[in-house]
Amino acid sequence: MKILAFDSSGLVASVAIVQDDNLIAEYTTNYKKTHSQTLLPMLDEIVKMTETDKESFDALAVAAGPGSFTGLRIGSATVKGLALAWNIPVIAVPTLEGLAYNMWGNSRLICPIMDARRKQVYTALYRFDKADRLETIFKQTPMDIIELITLLNDRNEEVVFVGDGIDVYSQTIKENIKVPYAFAPAHMNKQRAGSVAAAAQIRFADGKYQNGDDFAPEYLRQSQAERERTEKEKAVLEKKVD
Repeated sequence: MKILAFDSSGLVASVAIVQDDNLIAEYTTNYKKTHSQTLLPMLDEIVKMTETDKESFDALAVAAGPGSFTGLRIGSATVKGLALAWNIPVIAVPTLEGLAYNMWGNSRLICPIMDARRKQVYTALYRFDKADRLETIFKQTPMDIIELITLLNDRNEEVVFVGDGIDVYSQTIKENIKVPYAFAPAHMNKQRAGSVAAAAQIRFADGKYQNGDDFAPEYLRQSQAERERTEKEKAVLEKKVD
């Protein structure tokens, strides 16, 4: 089975080709360019480099959210367009699940954290079981960073953090956490399309895929523009009541 995978959920842009258990190619950047500038050129490059027929893919995999609203929309539009053109299914992988696959084989509690701003992170808790299957301990959700640390302290388990939230909240974690912990190193702590593809293989085998027309990203919360509009509407209503 040949999967073309994308992750544009955060600052990182990543594209990968995985065939069966082989990572054929992966192109990942974490630089000051928009995903609209990078994603399709990266796809073009790895397809040319590996001499891959674009219509030879069996499925598309994508980090389906949460994450950057703009990044998720670009990834979603790219995948939906390719799925329609090539008539192949889409495997939607929760972004934090993809991050957890960076830590495959780790025996500790895995806590992906992505910066959601306003002192919040998108987070979840995972663990690999004895059969190396990923278990979801706590579903992905937006959460205040201190609330997350309190939750981890209450669980009293050794934990490893992964994700771009480390860059923002490492000091807060160091000052407040009471359980043994570690931060994933540089080559493992950001989104990777190869990890998305690894998670997608399991999901495809379990029948968890869909048509491109049916796919939509999972934002988990309103965008900043939507929140501001809601707050304005609420203020207008309160003024009318007064």
